[in-house]
Amino acid sequence: MTVIRPLPPELINQIAAGEVIERPSSVVKELVENSLDAGATRIEVEIEAGGARLIRVRDDGDGIHADELPLAVASHATSKIGSFDDLEHVASMGFRGEALASVSSVARFALTSRVRDQDAAFRIEVDGGGLQAARPAQHPQGTSVEVRDLFYNVPARKKFMRAERTEFAHIDDLLKSLALARSSVEFRLSHNGKPVRIWKAACDEQAQLVRVAEVLGEEFPAQSLRIDHAAAGLHLSGWVGLPTASRAQADAQYFYVNGRLVRDRIVAHAVRQAYADVLFHGRHAAFVLYLELDPAGVDVNVHPAKHEVRFREQRLVHDFLFRTLHEALAQTRAGQVASHVQAEDGHLRLASASASPLPGMPAVAAASAWLGRAGQSRLALGVREAPLADYAALLGESPRMAGTAPMPAADDAESPPLGYAIAQLKSIYVLAENAHGLVLVDMHAAHERITYEKLKSGRVTSNLRSQVLLVPLSIAVSAKEAAAAEEHAEALAEWGLELSRSGPATIVVRRIPALLEGADVGQLSRDVLSELAQHGSSRRLQELENELLSTMACHGSVRAGRRLTIPEMNALLREMEATERSGQCNHGRPTWVQLSLAELDKLFMRGR
Repeated sequence: MTVIRPLPPELINQIAAGEVIERPSSVVKELVENSLDAGATRIEVEIEAGGARLIRVRDDGDGIHADELPLAVASHATSKIGSFDDLEHVASMGFRGEALASVSSVARFALTSRVRDQDAAFRIEVDGGGLQAARPAQHPQGTSVEVRDLFYNVPARKKFMRAERTEFAHIDDLLKSLALARSSVEFRLSHNGKPVRIWKAACDEQAQLVRVAEVLGEEFPAQSLRIDHAAAGLHLSGWVGLPTASRAQADAQYFYVNGRLVRDRIVAHAVRQAYADVLFHGRHAAFVLYLELDPAGVDVNVHPAKHEVRFREQRLVHDFLFRTLHEALAQTRAGQVASHVQAEDGHLRLASASASPLPGMPAVAAASAWLGRAGQSRLALGVREAPLADYAALLGESPRMAGTAPMPAADDAESPPLGYAIAQLKSIYVLAENAHGLVLVDMHAAHERITYEKLKSGRVTSNLRSQVLLVPLSIAVSAKEAAAAEEHAEALAEWGLELSRSGPATIVVRRIPALLEGADVGQLSRDVLSELAQHGSSRRLQELENELLSTMACHGSVRAGRRLTIPEMNALLREMEATERSGQCNHGRPTWVQLSLAELDKLFMRGR
């Protein structure tokens, strides 16, 4: 057997570097986070050869005292924590004291710093593990860190570096995420001596939104909702993209916990569920969200690079995120062009700058006012009886609602958000005129959403029947899933799913929701229990019922090719303005499009 012996410090640091320093962007991350912890208001990042030749980060922070410079590059030396209690309440970006020691072990390293209100600056250099004594240098207040020839002494690691353009792209993406995290800090990025990015400090919400637009695109602010909601010791703020502004890739998702960008499965699951009813399949939502909570409620010491966190109250965080985003998206209605979701008395409210010309009146209020004048009438637009009748039998209600909406007076000054119908195109699209110009509505998609929301409301307000299985079904599951079935039996029963634990890893299904009669009971139960065991909650039953109701709404809605009268088209527009999520159909496709007069004039080159 080989002899057990302690590793030399240089090798320890290089092993630590293997965990923390994956590529040049990892170095930039550690250095910029140190600058932020030092209270910097301006950070400059200079890159050469994609970071392989040079990484220089300069800030105007508090600086480091000359006698502390050697400690700055020592392993496990930090000013950010001093006890276990500090570790449980970490509020800084870095805290392990490994970053500079790891970086200096795999590169030629130099650190120059000048403390606030002192005349002299000092510099130390580390080359191949050898530390030179601090010496005076010229430097403004703050700190500069130079990292040259990354991985020069670890050839095996250097072989894994990609092309210069690829490595710089990772650094650019990293700086974007940090710029979104700290809008009050000015960031500058240059590559091979040429300026690439300049993010000026944002002092107010409008300036912060400009920075968000620079990162996510100029269209994002106009296609997003502003979120600001607090409850149960949690505060969520930021912007979420509308479903119609979804993306093919999940490359525009930024989620910060106490200012730290993280990737967390609890967060991802909550966001995915919030968008489940409005997002087109295969698409991904765009968002910039900031979650703030007591540092004691989140463990940031679970990943070497600090990309992941662990919440102490995972279910609370999950439900808070889901409900906040779900309610915000639910309050969007056709006719709104800009929105802000804020908390009032513990509930979310949607304040809108809508298409309505009514001064100070949001889209929803304008729609409600018009509906009130119209006698709250509803229109049955050729609803097919068969699928809705099946659902009505379960609710004990009739789905038919007759009536017609009167034509508005020609001189009616109070135009609703979607305006008034003027024609129908190819028996597919409704054309309407509002204060801004022309509105195009996909009548089948719009009525499909209206019918779907009515069916969901009927399910919530009525007692759904459940179906007793003729022969109870025994299913083998994991011990964790069986425990979840036992723990959440009462909650599952409210949805009509009756499960009981019959052994350490066995459950028995005795009853299922009547709406899901004919479904694969075994797979349904496993899916529900898997989510309960992993996240503490499950919406699988609701999602399956929603899928059925969506299909019923699709078949029960007015079909393309049917001619509608002007009153019928106006009734459809008023329903859209009063229906939640009416901006998208059940499949996430848009239901309406606004063409402004300026856009129409541009098509015909008017005013040129």
